[in-house]
Amino acid sequence: MDDVLQPALDERRAQNLYRERKIIASPQGAEVIVGGKKYLNFCNNDYLGLANHPAVIAAFKNAADEYGVGSGASHLVCGHTALHHALEEKLAEFTGRPRALLFSTGYMANLGVVNALLDKSDFVFEDKLNHASLLDAGLLSGARFQRFLHNDLDNLETRLARAVDAENTHARKLIVVDGVFSMDGDCAPLPELAALAKKYDAWLMADDAHGIGVLGERGAGCAEFFNLDQQQLPILMATLGKAFGTFGAFVAGSEVLIETLIQFARPYIYTTAMPAAVAAATLKSLELVIAENWRREHLQQLIKRFRNGAEQIGLQLFSSNTSIQPLLIGAAAEAMRWSDALAARGILIGAIRPPTVPANTARLRITLSAAHSETQIDLLLDALASVHSPR
Repeated sequence: MDDVLQPALDERRAQNLYRERKIIASPQGAEVIVGGKKYLNFCNNDYLGLANHPAVIAAFKNAADEYGVGSGASHLVCGHTALHHALEEKLAEFTGRPRALLFSTGYMANLGVVNALLDKSDFVFEDKLNHASLLDAGLLSGARFQRFLHNDLDNLETRLARAVDAENTHARKLIVVDGVFSMDGDCAPLPELAALAKKYDAWLMADDAHGIGVLGERGAGCAEFFNLDQQQLPILMATLGKAFGTFGAFVAGSEVLIETLIQFARPYIYTTAMPAAVAAATLKSLELVIAENWRREHLQQLIKRFRNGAEQIGLQLFSSNTSIQPLLIGAAAEAMRWSDALAARGILIGAIRPPTVPANTARLRITLSAAHSETQIDLLLDALASVHSPR
C-alpha cells in the first residue's frame, strides 16, 4: 500500500503543496507558543478572543464536574442533556428562529442538512467558492449539482431558470452559500439571493461559520446584518468553534425543518453528542457575545487600521471588511516564502495553497481578533512591509 500511496505525497511536496501540522503548546490567543517560541498569532478563527476566556473555562470545568467528560451516546439515545437543550433554545432565540439543533461539527451539519433535504430528483446550486463541506454535501446528496460563479447572481438565475424548465413538478431547489467566504473574506449577497429563491420557488441555506458572533449589532451573524427573516433565509447553519471560541455547530430554522433533521439527518442521528461541558461553555460564550459589543467594535477598528496600513505599504488585499483579510501572493512557493519569512520575525500566518484555493491564487490568510491590540496590528504591518520590500 505504501508504495502505491507514496508518489502522490512526493508530487504534492514537489509542488510546494504539502501540508504540515504545527504543534501548539499554549492556549489560543493573540500570542501562541510553537516549538518553544512565542509568536503573534494571525491565523486562528478566534474572532472575539473567547477561546481562552476565564468565564468560558470556568463554565466548562463546572459542567465537567457535574456531567463528566463524555456524553455517552448520540442525542437520540441518551446523550442529550439539559445543557444541550438549553443551548439549542438560546441559539434559536439568538438567531430569531423557532428552533435550533446542535451538531458535533460544522462539516457534519452541512452534510446532514443537504442530504436530509435532497435526493437525486432535486437540484442544488452552490457558489463556486463554497466551503468544502458544502460542496461535498451537494455531491453526496445525489441531487443535480450545479456550481455558479462566485457571487454572480446572473449566472445563478440562468441556472435556476433552466432547472425550472427541466424539472418535474416535485423537484426541490436548494441554493447554498457561505455567509462569509472563508478564503476570500467577502459576504454573499444574501438579500438578492433570497429574492431569487422566492422568484424560483427555491430554498436558501447560508453557512454562517465566519459571520456568527461578528456580524450584526448583537453578533447574530449574516441574517441580522442583512435583516433577513425566517421566510427569506429558512436554513441558517453556523459553527461554534470560531467567534464563540468553543466547538460544534448548529442549524436554526422552523419547527418542521428541525424535526426533519432529527428524523433524517444521518450525521446527527449516528454521532455521539458533544460533551455537555462544551455546551455549558458555549452558553457562557453566547452571553459574552451578546453583552460585550465592545469586542465587535474593537475588531472593526482593527480591521480598518490593518487595511489602511496595508494600502500604504502597497499590499494586494482582497475586498473584505470581515476578520478574514487575505493577502494575494500567487505562486504556492512564494506564499510559503512569505509565511516562513514572517515566522522568522515572530508572526504566525499560514500560507493557503491549492487545492484549498484555485491555482495561482495562493495567499496569506490573515485573520484578526478582538484579542489583538493596535500595537500588535502595527507590528504585523511592519513585518509585512519588511517582507514585501526587503532592505
